[in-house]
Amino acid sequence: MAGHSKFKNIMHRKGAQDKKRAKLFSRLIREISVSAKLGSPDPDSNPRLRSAINNALSSNMTKESIDKAIKKQTSTDDKDLIEEIIYEGFGPNGVAIIVETMTDNKNRSAAEVRSTFSKYNGNLGVSGCVKHNFKKVGIISYKKSISTFEDFFDYCASLDVDDVAENENDFVLETNLDSYNTILQKLEDKFSIPKFSEIEWKPLNFIDISDEDSAKVEKVKNIIDQNFDLSPRGIREMLKLNNPIYEVTSSYGHFGRKPTNKGEFSWEKTDKIDLFKL
Repeated sequence: MAGHSKFKNIMHRKGAQDKKRAKLFSRLIREISVSAKLGSPDPDSNPRLRSAINNALSSNMTKESIDKAIKKQTSTDDKDLIEEIIYEGFGPNGVAIIVETMTDNKNRSAAEVRSTFSKYNGNLGVSGCVKHNFKKVGIISYKKSISTFEDFFDYCASLDVDDVAENENDFVLETNLDSYNTILQKLEDKFSIPKFSEIEWKPLNFIDISDEDSAKVEKVKNIIDQNFDLSPRGIREMLKLNNPIYEVTSSYGHFGRKPTNKGEFSWEKTDKIDLFKL
């Protein structure tokens, strides 16, 4: 029995790890696909795509899978289904928020984002209402094992980066958007592919919030990451939107109807509410 129990525990852990890995790969592939669609399929001229590819390689994704994701967005009609939309608004305590989404339905996404802001005492704003509080920067990190901090700092200083820092596990540098791709290429030539690289929105101003509010924000973020696949495909599968129900919706519309045991009106389900009881 002890051996059987140990085997079951190993299989359980492996299953959880495989599920987590599959979710990570799904997110990486979406980023690669959208980056290829929004810019050039050539990573040398598309900084966002280059970062997405590097992050995928750092997570042990095969080059074949990466090439397939790029090719799919640049050679099929599927590329017309997914687009990136940026929303701006204010959260609790006036915290400025930028939300980057990938969606195949702008109206549905806008309604979901607006509902989420309202639910947590925030307000969805108009385009441009908070962007002036941020600037886009390139963030690149390497494991500390690649070099001493002094040597890494000196090399980065020669590249004219904006900032270099050291934390418990990594070296992290920040660069302006215009020189991001060039600096990333030089770092790869010197130290190989980084642990992580991304173009981020950096806030220009900061406000203090309580530890309690900060913990709530982090908890909500973790709940969403662990329980929801917000890709277009994930949303369709979770809400069973691939099942046409024309007959039952021809009268009285789609919304406000009670879910049925036949799977109809699945988007009206409230089975996830308990997850958000903070």
